[in-house]
Amino acid sequence: MSYTYILASQSPRRQELLKHLIPTFEIRLKATEEDYPATMLASQVPVFLAEKKARAFSAELKPNELLIAADTVVILEGSILGKPTDKEEAFAMLSQLSGKKHEVITGVCLWKGNQTHFSFSEKTTVYFKPMTAEAIHYYLDHYQPYDKAGAYGVQEWWGMVAIERIEGCFYNVMGLPTARLYEALQVFSAQ
Repeated sequence: MSYTYILASQSPRRQELLKHLIPTFEIRLKATEEDYPATMLASQVPVFLAEKKARAFSAELKPNELLIAADTVVILEGSILGKPTDKEEAFAMLSQLSGKKHEVITGVCLWKGNQTHFSFSEKTTVYFKPMTAEAIHYYLDHYQPYDKAGAYGVQEWWGMVAIERIEGCFYNVMGLPTARLYEALQVFSAQ
């Protein structure tokens, strides 16, 4: 079956990455609360939110439509660092991350028609060098990391100067684990 692929994300980074895997896809958006049970393990949150986003579309998908939903979180010492609401919160997040390792986990949900879905998550460990307050202010003054989990974009200046090393998928840190998604699409589309 030939599918119409749909990305349920307004993230320009996810859209850019998906274009390399699937040249033609639609973007559909629905406001979905990104809340989760307080008792849920931080590592389970990305898949929970990706499935929640996909489920919002499930009743209206046609049999030949395959929806891709994703959510990325930054986890530092067991706590989720979300998207900062302002410069002060972004500064606090980057200060917390400075000189430490953290995990970036992206949950992905693939949903076909109105009945079947497949979910997975990908984890990447990121090691930051210690960064000065001046470097953090420079980044915040010259970039807009307010729509990014953990207040940084790995593909921006911050990623170029602050990251000591990465264990796992680089593109996962951008918001979409491309190799794993490509493999999942091959299998899931053939079912």
